[in-house]
Amino acid sequence: MTPRAPLLTLLLATLCQCQSLERGGRVEYTGGTLAEIRTGASGLIKTSAGEYMLLVTGKTTLRLLFERINLLEYGQQVSRHYAVGILVAWKYAQIKKKKHFLTIGFVDDQGRQQAIVFTVDKSDIRTLLASLEARTGRQVEFQDAAARQEGRW
Repeated sequence: MTPRAPLLTLLLATLCQCQSLERGGRVEYTGGTLAEIRTGASGLIKTSAGEYMLLVTGKTTLRLLFERINLLEYGQQVSRHYAVGILVAWKYAQIKKKKHFLTIGFVDDQGRQQAIVFTVDKSDIRTLLASLEARTGRQVEFQDAAARQEGRW
């Protein structure tokens, strides 16, 4: 291995991280007050678009002014899945899976309070929460101690 190899590896890892931040946080629309987004729609939340947060799904792009966002709430839900335990004599083993929920409250163009709830990809939640806090000037409200532990950087 050449002396440049560790430097090249570090450079490539940094480049991948920067592209990940530019790409946005992977989310699934869980529900809320907006009729133009269908429940279950997958998309990206981008916070690098100037004064706006962008939600980009397959058919819809929603722009929210950061200054109109008045609530950021994060929580977790643990669901249990049953999987075949290969090493445990073919018995069923219980596997826990955490879902990461982000609620964003905002005031729309008509002055009405709106709310949107997303399930956020596990690998994107911390970056997304930090970015939203920085851009909106609001602190994330955590639903419980477990969410606070997971959501803090």
